[in-house]
Amino acid sequence: MAANKTYSFIDVSATLVGPGGFVQLGAGAGNSEEGIEVETSEDINTMTIGADGSGMHSLSANKSGRITIRLLKTSPTNAKLMALANVQRTSGATHGQNTLTIRDINVGDVVVAQQAAFKKIPNNSWAKNAGMLEWTFDAVSIDQKLGT
Repeated sequence: MAANKTYSFIDVSATLVGPGGFVQLGAGAGNSEEGIEVETSEDINTMTIGADGSGMHSLSANKSGRITIRLLKTSPTNAKLMALANVQRTSGATHGQNTLTIRDINVGDVVVAQQAAFKKIPNNSWAKNAGMLEWTFDAVSIDQKLGT
């Protein structure tokens, strides 16, 4: 049987769980066209070349990164995230304790980000077109499995 070669955001589920609540962020949350992005903080490898041309590789244990959730300005999910961010800003005990999980059930992708914190409140504007709000999270550890 041939592998499935079809992608659809409809198959993407994403959740944020942390102090103060639980928010659905995948399909059905009012995502903008730009959707969800996972970005690592640094390279896995650093290559060093000596004066004589010999070299070495250094493996980084850093698994940190950033996750950006882009929602339509009119999405009700913005209010849920704002309420959660406000709760988590009240104490250091509630900051940076979120877990974000992203799954694409069709292709088998799974991303789990732990010790995630709201990086900032999104920039907001009122213009001719409503646009989107970008919610950004810094995560201490992001584990990814792509495909089945």
